[in-house]
Amino acid sequence: MKIFDCTTFYAEHLMMDVRFNVLDEHVDKFIVCESTISHSGKPKKLNFDINNYPKFKNKIIHVIIDKEPNGIIKSENKLLTPTEKRINSLKRIELSYDYMAKALDIALDNDLIILSDNDEIPNLNSNQFKNSNKDMFIFKQLFFYYKFNLLYDLVPWYGSKAAKKKKLLSMSWLKNLKNKQYPFWRIDTLFSNNKYINLDIIEDGGWHFTNIMTAEKLYEKLTNFGHHDEFELSGLTVDDLKKKIKEKKVFFNHFMDKEKYKERWEYDYELKKIENNLLPEYLANNLKKFNEWFD
Repeated sequence: MKIFDCTTFYAEHLMMDVRFNVLDEHVDKFIVCESTISHSGKPKKLNFDINNYPKFKNKIIHVIIDKEPNGIIKSENKLLTPTEKRINSLKRIELSYDYMAKALDIALDNDLIILSDNDEIPNLNSNQFKNSNKDMFIFKQLFFYYKFNLLYDLVPWYGSKAAKKKKLLSMSWLKNLKNKQYPFWRIDTLFSNNKYINLDIIEDGGWHFTNIMTAEKLYEKLTNFGHHDEFELSGLTVDDLKKKIKEKKVFFNHFMDKEKYKERWEYDYELKKIENNLLPEYLANNLKKFNEWFD
């Protein structure tokens, strides 16, 4: 079985360095998908350069999107509503997932296709994963904010998802795979595209390192990512983000009703500093290199 690791890229050079090094011993091909248009619809230059990663150059396939998806809502000389902006973002995100499939023609039926955001790193050293005979996987991951060792302990993160090529309906389907295992006697799973018994949730499934960047870079990310419409309504500034990072406090409430856009961004939960033995070996062994990103 070969493993294909698929992710998207905007300008997250730090996370790609960590990702490639952590997963290298397990992964046969890294599929990196990048668009010339941000999720918010702004033109962007291509930021990924395969020559920056010479150690992994023979493993990387760089997939480029140079068009908008079908069905984009045009402004037509008027401002789009937050709902319309969100719909457009979702269409661009879905296109990025499904564009990755262009690089999977070389995969065989029993090869494993992993899909993650680039800050979600699956633990492929997990004994549960290595000993599983299932065809689909969801990786339950530790959730870190701002620094590699600041844990957001309220939210278990079901990030990276994987399926054997023979079970893969589409990359969007894989991204939306529900984190629930069904018992073997559930007959309805035989006729469903979202209920499965042949699924394993990996409990020690890896790490979600979100917002490991400066306040300025974080502001740029938040004004261009999928939820940019919500962030714009929050009114948060670069200085607000600097304050949150300094105080080690989360700014986004994952438990708040989605309709309460502004309130979701008025959060103040303090992060927990953890021991380095909970991190990937590559990070624990390179503390000097990543000193800036440890608390």
